[in-house]
Amino acid sequence: MRLDDAGEPAGSPDEPVAGPSGSPSGRTHVSSLDEALDGTSEVTGSLDGTPGTDRGGASLAGESSGQGGAEAKRHGKTGRNLPLAIGVGSALGALVLLSLYTVKEIFLGVMVVFLFLGMRELTEAFRSRDIQVPFIPLATGMVATPVVAYVWGSTAVIASVSLTVLAVLMTRMTEGADGYVRDVTAGLFVAGYLVLVGGLVALTMRPDDGDHRIVIFIATTVASDIGGYFAGSFLGKHRMAPTISPKKTWEGFTGSALTCMLVGGWLVWWLLEDGRVWQGVLIGLAAVVTATVGDLIESMMKRDLGIKDMGTLLPGHGGVMDRLDSLVATAPVVWLLLELFHPT
Repeated sequence: MRLDDAGEPAGSPDEPVAGPSGSPSGRTHVSSLDEALDGTSEVTGSLDGTPGTDRGGASLAGESSGQGGAEAKRHGKTGRNLPLAIGVGSALGALVLLSLYTVKEIFLGVMVVFLFLGMRELTEAFRSRDIQVPFIPLATGMVATPVVAYVWGSTAVIASVSLTVLAVLMTRMTEGADGYVRDVTAGLFVAGYLVLVGGLVALTMRPDDGDHRIVIFIATTVASDIGGYFAGSFLGKHRMAPTISPKKTWEGFTGSALTCMLVGGWLVWWLLEDGRVWQGVLIGLAAVVTATVGDLIESMMKRDLGIKDMGTLLPGHGGVMDRLDSLVATAPVVWLLLELFHPT
């Protein structure tokens, strides 16, 4: 879950300024990435309907300046509706906790639904570049892998992902050789990026204390977003990766790291039997790296595909994949470290 290190709560506002949306899937397409980055493109209207500006930044509708000021207050420095983003994020957090601490298997279903929606967004984004990912075998694997992982363990994960890969290769053969390598490569990417990770999250929740492990995993990742948001908003000056995510700063990354280590150290000590603070600190340190990298990976994908958000399903955030990017990258590392520190 990502509130950007540089002061961006959601939906990758660090992406280039987008032109009008024309995508049937609800994604916002970018008209000119380079011009959007350096701020030289001529803007005729903003996404939220506020007046546009010319190249010099002068308002084209001065009488609307009061309304624009109110909009800016609500959206803050991020360009997003911050109260709405916080409300949606809080609702998602409540859903996770309620499902985990009532009947743990409910969370498994919630996770599968969100991963399925994220996969749908990703394959639709690929389709905008004429990449036809075999959807049915991937959807089947996306549902089956977490379930068999939870029931039968790690061996079942290997079997399920392997069969998914084979099914992707076989299914695409029916459509001919043209674009075969392109399409199956994208399909295998989705299998590793989402299907395998879904299995690893299910393995994380499989032990008796799996509910606590999932809380550590999600809370530590969210802590990275929150710490980066505040540190980046108030202290951010030095850009981390200007060619990928222009608003990410090293100050935001430092805030993420400190928050992750504090939250990780506390939760591991509090929730796990014989948990040590140093173990949680190491988990937090690893999580801040993977969460940041996961965010940058999706930023790179969206730049390549020419889109701003993966979707519009979550108000104030963008698409489901815009919330899952850091979680997807962090899940394997947290699972591995928890297995090393507290074998099941």
